[in-house]
Amino acid sequence: MSLLIMQYETDELKKVGLKATLPRIHVLQLLLSNEGEHMSAEVVYRKLHDLGIDVNLATIYRVLTQFEEAGLVIRHQFDATTSVFELERHDHHDHMVCVRCQRVIEYVNPEMVALQESVASEHGCEMVDHTHVIYVICRECLAKQ
Repeated sequence: MSLLIMQYETDELKKVGLKATLPRIHVLQLLLSNEGEHMSAEVVYRKLHDLGIDVNLATIYRVLTQFEEAGLVIRHQFDATTSVFELERHDHHDHMVCVRCQRVIEYVNPEMVALQESVASEHGCEMVDHTHVIYVICRECLAKQ
């Protein structure tokens, strides 16, 4: 890991009030280098292990929870058992999740947002946020049929 990259990550951690420990730096580097990917703690552990970085799974869970509390990542629970994390990019998007391979596909649909705002308004409410997940069979899985 280059010193320049490590300095960037150290600064990002300090901005949110976290000490720049080696496990936090490694996890943040992995998330940054896989931006847009939704990873479980187990996937983070496996990817770090594949890179020759030894951080135990309990530490990864703890670091991801700290990152969530600090606003660095967003936790999603697309099924009953597994949480996945993505970097907080401050851009609203929704998700499609393949029920076969668990691939997560991000999308933005302004018409859908407008419709949801309209529905809220029709009920005398103001929409402040929403979460929308569509469960699908993705293109790759359909091609395997």
